[in-house]
Amino acid sequence: MYRVVSFGTRLEDSHSAKVRRALQETGAVVVGESRSDSGRYQVAGLTVSTDHGIDTLRTAVAPLASDGTGIAVVPPALLGEGTKLLIMDVDSTLIKQEVIELLAAHAGREAEVAAVTESAMRGELDFAQSLHARVAVLAGLAEGVIEDVGTRIELSEGAEHLIEAFLEAGHVVAVVSGGFSQILEPLAARLNLTHAKANELGVDAGTLTGSVIGPVVDRAEKERCLRAWSEAAGIPLERTIAVGDGANDLDMLAAAGLGVAFNAKPAVRAAADVAVNFPYLDVVRHFVRL
Repeated sequence: MYRVVSFGTRLEDSHSAKVRRALQETGAVVVGESRSDSGRYQVAGLTVSTDHGIDTLRTAVAPLASDGTGIAVVPPALLGEGTKLLIMDVDSTLIKQEVIELLAAHAGREAEVAAVTESAMRGELDFAQSLHARVAVLAGLAEGVIEDVGTRIELSEGAEHLIEAFLEAGHVVAVVSGGFSQILEPLAARLNLTHAKANELGVDAGTLTGSVIGPVVDRAEKERCLRAWSEAAGIPLERTIAVGDGANDLDMLAAAGLGVAFNAKPAVRAAADVAVNFPYLDVVRHFVRL
């Protein structure tokens, strides 16, 4: 059985009818349906039985997705019993901002750094090289700017609800970030996350050095964390969901049982299994049996 989930801020009955018809044209049989309204967005789900694989279903419904309405075809492993793992990127996914840009604003270099970040997230620059270049502009800033930026962080809409729902159901929630541990660690503790990993900013005598300590958390490391944390918890990759927005998330999204692009760059939307193009992160809870 598969679950086909349509979601949008305004989900018309005609859209659900088109999804049903597209599935039936592949020979799939609809055996159940549901609908919910959070007050911010609506979700309609169809449970289907088919002799074809998931690619056939995704190809059938893909033309019905738009900027306002997304469609997720969820594989059986995420709909059954067993512990699941949710792993998320942080900047522009778990939180609304890019932390490096907030830090760079203290050096009067926000616009410059934002342009490099945008290019890196589109996959146009090597992530590690771009990170070192962006962090270099922070050299000389007082360490206290980190605490200041931490107070300005805003979670994405529905992020806490999503995390609480997964944790209360006994699942594993992790984040892995190309950002910085000095910002992530207190946030991870507040949210009771199971795992969290990010880069460490160099600090010497209360001043940022403009360097990153140790190997950079890049796209390969994000995938490695997904595999390591799922293996440690005894969770097969088929029962994992990865959520991200940039090119450095692509390997993680591809390795997970379901890869979700959240308000992502075009290349990431094209590669992911699901594209969420509105600001409500908690819609991800509808893609799995909790």
